[in-house]
Amino acid sequence: MPVRVVDTATPSSQPSPGQDSNAGQPSPPSCSLLSAGRCFAGTQNVSSLQKDEAWKVNVRIHGCDLEQGYLCGTMEALNVPLADTPVVTFWEGEIVDAKNYTFFTGKWEASPEDDIRHWSKFSSFTPLLSQIETDGGKSLDLSNYPHIFMRWKEQYFVNVGVDCGLTIAGFYYVCFSCSDGSISGFYYDPNSSPFQKLELKCTNEKNSGFTFSSYELQ
Repeated sequence: MPVRVVDTATPSSQPSPGQDSNAGQPSPPSCSLLSAGRCFAGTQNVSSLQKDEAWKVNVRIHGCDLEQGYLCGTMEALNVPLADTPVVTFWEGEIVDAKNYTFFTGKWEASPEDDIRHWSKFSSFTPLLSQIETDGGKSLDLSNYPHIFMRWKEQYFVNVGVDCGLTIAGFYYVCFSCSDGSISGFYYDPNSSPFQKLELKCTNEKNSGFTFSSYELQ
């Protein structure tokens, strides 16, 4: 949620050019730490040339459908300078599984070069790079890979108006560790500071949630 003019474009739920519906691909990855009700806490570095700054961030997963490569949740930024209260956004995610979605975004102003540049920030992506350069990663079997790659796109503000001084025009490249539930990510928006890093750890809290794509905020 970098600080700048908010983009209020209406998101689309239609499949994107980055989506691949090849039903012959292996089953999507499974991880007990990636499920509805899981909570994560950490920081997002929003530093600029003018100053160093990091926001405390809480994330909760509200829905998760691994077969469809879909998940959703809320993100709460706690110490946003221009906001009187914590800022909560609702986001939807795409799980890169070579079945529903590939490593290439195909939207949100992200080029294939942007994709590779951001995914390459994760060391766990390095072993996959050569295959992705060969066929876009469509032949990869990620079902037992120890990390799950995702894109998170904030869709709307939950508790503040669009004039709050923040933007949700961009999206996050996310890498999730199946071993400990840790999350690292990088925010992409051509009009915001590059490579704003998101770092989250799984907490012990796991309250109610839904494991399918019909959900409600609680």
